[in-house]
Amino acid sequence: MNVAPVTPPRPVDVAAVFPQLAPLARTATRLHPRPGAPTWHDSSIGGPLLWPAEEPWPHCEEPHVVDGINPARSPADLRLERRIFAASHGRDLTPEERETLERIRPPRTYPVRLAVQSYDGPIAMLPVAQLYVRDVPDLSPPEGKDLLQVLWCPFDHPIMPRTLLFWRSAAAVTDILDTPPEPPAVQFDGYLPEPCVLEPEQITEYPDHLELSEELQEQLKQWSVPQEAAEEDMDPDTYYDCVLSNAPGWKVGGWPAWDSTDPSPQPCSECGTGMEVLMTVATFEEGDDAGNSWSPYPHPGAGPYPGHRGYNATGIQIGSGYRQHLFLCPANPEHPHIELMT
Repeated sequence: MNVAPVTPPRPVDVAAVFPQLAPLARTATRLHPRPGAPTWHDSSIGGPLLWPAEEPWPHCEEPHVVDGINPARSPADLRLERRIFAASHGRDLTPEERETLERIRPPRTYPVRLAVQSYDGPIAMLPVAQLYVRDVPDLSPPEGKDLLQVLWCPFDHPIMPRTLLFWRSAAAVTDILDTPPEPPAVQFDGYLPEPCVLEPEQITEYPDHLELSEELQEQLKQWSVPQEAAEEDMDPDTYYDCVLSNAPGWKVGGWPAWDSTDPSPQPCSECGTGMEVLMTVATFEEGDDAGNSWSPYPHPGAGPYPGHRGYNATGIQIGSGYRQHLFLCPANPEHPHIELMT
């Protein structure tokens, strides 16, 4: 029986200890992507989009140049490589499999001197996510819309994929595009999503400590010292962020994490309203806390749901293991969004 994953309760109700946090609480929907075969009518990561046949498929018109170190590869080759590794798990590769893998990734000679790859003309974008409002309660679509579709160009622009958002009414799509175009190449393996079904779960989050007042930051730090003493290998400076503030992994809404950069105001380019996180595209489903306290469980006593630090059902990797936050204007979700890597 398939039991929906549930995030364990936080070890402490931090808003009860620090009432200043209560007004800052936000809900977030953890998506919990798992390998599967989603259809057009499912919420998914990397699955098929409910795309109108009469609507042009989006292409990226910007330049696409790859350095001479990491050669770009076709989506077909990457999928074939993944299938071979999955099928050969626990056994030796066959001669045919080895030959295919060497074709996909020819042995390198050192020093590496590869030709710079340049792709002329528009590049078809790849489906990243399809989210129905019925499944993801933290989506706030424009009036009359009930579906969000996220696509990206599988090349850096300049340090992460460029994304496009489409809001639409699912009922208005009657003739579906069944075979969308694909890009000739993907710059990095981690820019090709694996099809995943979702098991959404709504939780409550609080801001990263860097978004709090200096006084509250210091109070949290001092309070965390005895709290972290019960947690193996946990630093009091990171206890609040890792265990109590916001969840790791793919999610909609909530608060951003600021691991690699400091927070900064993100005003809407159209109206100046402060933008909020629409969606987090994550490399990892788990955080940095020693006990993996965010790891969801199917049901009590059943053991951890697949989701350890290295678990990556989507195949996505942002940078060296970061997150890509998509920020949206809360006043008008159709205003231009922005992307930040954190």
